[in-house]
Formats: sequence, structure tokens, C-alpha cells
Amino acid sequence: MDRFRVDGKVALVTGAARGLGAVIAATLVEAGAKVLVTDVLSDEGAKTVARLGDNAAFTRLDVTQEAEWEAAMANALKHFGRLDILVNNAGIEITRLFADITLEEFNKTMAVNSTGTFLGIKHAIRTMRPGGASGNGGSIVNLSSVSGLMGSVGLGSYCASKGSVRLMTKAAAVECARLNYGIRVNSVHPAVVKTDMGNMLINDYVKLGLFPNAEAAEKAFANAQPLGLGLPQDVASGVCYLASEAARWTTGTELVLDGGLMAS
Repeated sequence: MDRFRVDGKVALVTGAARGLGAVIAATLVEAGAKVLVTDVLSDEGAKTVARLGDNAAFTRLDVTQEAEWEAAMANALKHFGRLDILVNNAGIEITRLFADITLEEFNKTMAVNSTGTFLGIKHAIRTMRPGGASGNGGSIVNLSSVSGLMGSVGLGSYCASKGSVRLMTKAAAVECARLNYGIRVNSVHPAVVKTDMGNMLINDYVKLGLFPNAEAAEKAFANAQPLGLGLPQDVASGVCYLASEAARWTTGTELVLDGGLMAS
């Protein structure tokens, strides 16, 4: 069972100041890792690190800015001496019908969710591959969504961005394996989880007129997922598995955590 732990490893988690990212960071620390918490929310990031203790540090990171990625990688090495795990968790969701979403909103979604993931993959590979500043190989886990596997009303830009994450993951996984980098790359695809983002989606569906109220919307989502709505820990546990040596033979895969949504 020690193979499911990440003792001695160093992780960088994006969008980790609060919500799902903070739970992922806490789970990795509990499993033995040291974690660089990154986010644009500096105050909340500092509070999260204070809760996690000496095995965590914070650095500000706007995932759309390449220079900030370079600085974050350098900070991981400065604080903890190496990098073994990257979790590309940072993401946004703008709920609009295709006829109503603006080009600016579409591009913003793609910039954070897709370009941000690309930059993370790029700089993690540079750091983790043989000859890199860390050079020990590692694991990259990209947060996609069930909306990267299926279409959803009002989520055109989100579906596009998360579908991009899915195939980027597979391309990076094959490349890293064929070039013997010792880096595994996988994606995680949650359905609706009880987070601020999940609550926002429920409320946005009410605003679009798809449901009369939040209670009806939440019930519909819960009914669509046979096991009901997920919890952040359900996703964090899957991320921790993919980061661990228990997943040594797992790369280029999509771990669907959806309470049975895709099966029903």
C-alpha cells in the first residue's frame, strides 16, 4: 500500500488557494508530498498554506503567463529542491448559450483552461525530463471534465477547452513515453462536484431558464449521476493515485469520476 503514497515527492498544484485545488493540495500533503500551492488569489493561498503547515509553500501564478510558469518552477526547486508532480487544476467556467457568448469570454476560457494547461505541461516536462533542473521524471495530472467527453447545454467554451485538455494529455503522454522521459501524463474528468464552481453552474442554469430554481437544478444534476453529486475528496483521491507509483503503468488515460453519469 506504500505505492499509493507520495512520500518524498514534490508537487505543484495550480488553482490551489481554495476549492478543489486546496483539497488536492491537502491530500497530497497527507500522502507524504511537499506541495507548492499556486494561484492568482494570494491572500487565500497564504491561508491555505498556513493550514497545510511546513510541507507547503505558496507562489502566485497566473497560468496564462509563461514567465510566471518559469518563476513557479524555479520556486518549487528553491523551496523543495525538486519537482515530481504537476497538477493542472486551475480553470474557469463561463455558462452561456452559443448565440450569446462573446469572443472575449470564449478566448478567456480557452486561455485559462487550455493554454494554461499547455504551459504547465511544457514547463513541467522541461523541469522533470532527463537533464532538466529536477530530472527525475514524474507525473502530470490534468483536470479536464466530463464536459471534455460529452456536450453540455450552455458550456460550449468550457467543453472546447476541456476537450482540448483531454487530447493534449494523450499527445504529451505518448511523447514523454516514446522519448523515455520517465514522465506520465493523465487527465481526470469529474462530473458535478459540490464546490463553488459546481454551485455556480447550478445557479447559472437557473439564470438561463433551464430550471425554475436552484433546488430543481441540483436535483436534476444529482439524478443524472447515479451516485449523486461528488465531493472534492473524491476527485483529490483520484489525482493522488495518478501521482503515485501505484499508477506506474498508467499514462495517456482519462480517469472519469462522475458518479456513473457516463454509464447511464
